[in-house]
Amino acid sequence: MKMIALDSSGLVASAAIVQDGELVGEYTINHKKTHSQTLLPMLEELKNMTELELDTVDAIAVAGGPGSFTGLRIGSATAKGLAWTMDVPVISVPTTDAMAYHFYGSDKLICPIMDARRSQVYCGIYTFERTQDEQVRDAQSAKDQTGGRVCYQLRVIQEASAVAVEELIERLNKMKQEVVFLGDGVPVYQNKITEGITVPFSFAPPHCNRQRAANVAVLGAVYFAEGKVQKAAEHAPEYLRLSQAERERMEAEQGVKTSC
Repeated sequence: MKMIALDSSGLVASAAIVQDGELVGEYTINHKKTHSQTLLPMLEELKNMTELELDTVDAIAVAGGPGSFTGLRIGSATAKGLAWTMDVPVISVPTTDAMAYHFYGSDKLICPIMDARRSQVYCGIYTFERTQDEQVRDAQSAKDQTGGRVCYQLRVIQEASAVAVEELIERLNKMKQEVVFLGDGVPVYQNKITEGITVPFSFAPPHCNRQRAANVAVLGAVYFAEGKVQKAAEHAPEYLRLSQAERERMEAEQGVKTSC
């Protein structure tokens, strides 16, 4: 299976090509330019460097939110356009799910946080559950019934949501497990986390603390196998809350501040 993956949900723009479980190429940048200027040129460069033939692509995976409203729209429009042109399905991968996939196999709680402004973060809470590949185990000698390739399944403890960072810290403290934080919300709320968290914790290092399209692709392949696909016309980002323009319009119509 060959898949193109895109992530423009936050400050990072990222594109990747994955084929049959192998990362063929990835282009990720986190520097100034807007995603409308970077995403398609990045994908075109990947296509040329990997000699990708578009008619061999089986699906387009995209970070489907939450995240930046503008970034999500750019990623969604790009994914829909590619899927429509190539007549392949879209796989919408929740942004924080893909970020958590950085830590495949970890026994820690994994907590991606993205700065949602208005004193909130987009976040989720995850861990990995150990499973065993039954086919591999059954193929082994009958004398060794305990062997087999170990696999891990992403377990969603808390689905992506928009919450105050203080509320998130309180939830994590109650869970009494070690936690790893990552995402662009870390530098914004690092002091609050450090002061408020009472369980063991760490902040992910630079090579795995932001979005990557490769994660979207790998998790997208899992969803593809489960039949979680959409037609291009059906896909839409999951924003989780109203945009600033929508909030301002509602406030003007109602004459009061909304709580979104």
